[in-house]
Amino acid sequence: MKTPLIALAAAAAATGLWLAWPGQAETAAGLLPYEDPDALALGETLYAENCAACHGAALQGQVANWRERDEDGLMPAPPHDETGHTWHHPDAMLFAITKYGTEAVVGQGYQSNMGAFEGVLTDAEILATLAFIKSTWPAEIIEAHNGMNAQYEATRN
Repeated sequence: MKTPLIALAAAAAATGLWLAWPGQAETAAGLLPYEDPDALALGETLYAENCAACHGAALQGQVANWRERDEDGLMPAPPHDETGHTWHHPDAMLFAITKYGTEAVVGQGYQSNMGAFEGVLTDAEILATLAFIKSTWPAEIIEAHNGMNAQYEATRN
């Protein structure tokens, strides 16, 4: 399973689809302190307070069919566990989506229930929350995600 995950991460990185979003210059790949116990404790608390209502207490997502639009035409909150697509994005994009909201990052009229947390959470709190999420992934997914961050960083240089 490891090789396909790494291949998927490399393929996603090669597409370059995430190379422009608000605040891109303010963030960098590989920022999540997913091995820092203090950051993880803070992130777990912040996730419970700010994210679990939509993404699920166990990171399972809003609904089982999260890939299908709801009755309002919006995408449900996806899972943040290994079954979702969160780990398919580099840290910098996850940070931007959380800080600025999905619509601001995706653009092109994309509509989402995911609002911006700028002014609600500090940058450090956003990073801690994302670190908590990442810390729950299996080792092979973390490895693939780290590879994606490295690939992303290489495209920025």
